[in-house]
Amino acid sequence: MKLGMPINYAGDFRETIDNLRDFESAGVRRVTVAEAYSIDAVSQLGYIAARTETMELQTGILPMYSRTPTNLAMTAAGMDYISGGRFVLGIGASGPQVIEGFHGVKYDFPLGRAREHVDICRQVWRRERVEHRGRSYQIPLTQDDGGSGLGKSLKIINHPVRDRIPMLLAAIGPKNVELAAELFEEFQPFLFHPEYVDAAFGEALAAGRAKRDPSLGDLSIVVQAAARITEDADEIENALNAVRHHSALYIGGMGARGKNFYNSLVQRYGYVEEAALIQDLYLDGRKEEAAAAVPDELVRAMSLIGPRSYVAERVEAFRGADVGVILASPSAPTHAQRVEDMRILAEIIG
Repeated sequence: MKLGMPINYAGDFRETIDNLRDFESAGVRRVTVAEAYSIDAVSQLGYIAARTETMELQTGILPMYSRTPTNLAMTAAGMDYISGGRFVLGIGASGPQVIEGFHGVKYDFPLGRAREHVDICRQVWRRERVEHRGRSYQIPLTQDDGGSGLGKSLKIINHPVRDRIPMLLAAIGPKNVELAAELFEEFQPFLFHPEYVDAAFGEALAAGRAKRDPSLGDLSIVVQAAARITEDADEIENALNAVRHHSALYIGGMGARGKNFYNSLVQRYGYVEEAALIQDLYLDGRKEEAAAAVPDELVRAMSLIGPRSYVAERVEAFRGADVGVILASPSAPTHAQRVEDMRILAEIIG
């Protein structure tokens, strides 16, 4: 198991990266940068690559619809090149609110697109002449496909550092999880409850693994978790409260009624009535009540918050759920305390 951490896309970026070197020294082995509909993640990770030595660099998460698969493959090869082979390409479908609302691209066939991305990216990294005939992408684009007829099959000019850069799929729906287990090196769920991994993902993971090429190695699960190691009751409650509000945003507000992937996930954990209540409250504008309705057991299970002994128990729960990377978000009030919490976590993880 590796310890990683996400960095925010808000605030003073240079100060954040200066501080990041302290976390690298404390044992943090991976950093991930979100993109959503903010500043792009790739330019930030390029700067981080130049300022760090050992950390893996993960995109978290690049939407598949906003870049062509070939462009993503070129970007990944470039990031792997400048970092000396430390890059992990994290991709995901995002959702129609962002893809159609911000990018103006039709949100269609997310499963098929993910499968096509894997095929095209790996052809590029192997320096093959890229040829792909899929539902969403046709390479080269022929006259029959609506092209000029002048396109020809090409291979990337430079030699990538690796001929297979690790790919991660952000997924929580059963079909996406199955695809991740079949084709990707890593899979990143959200609002992860380790004790209910089988109930939420077990069938899908088994189905995907049954079709998995052994050369891919074992599937690694990457999860995010808020972290605060302390015995101070007020600090613990403040940290847990932040998790409640963050969870309510996704369970209640990320999507419409009947079309909220996170709400459906929490229902698969067994919180059916609670999920419905959180969504009703949140969509009615009662956000504080929605946060209060997030079950305490769920909040604590998803987090690494409390005394060291309790946090160590939670780490073992994640390990027992086959988690390979914990992306911990330290929430202590000062930089020195955040670094110390991550140092302790790295020690606990081993």
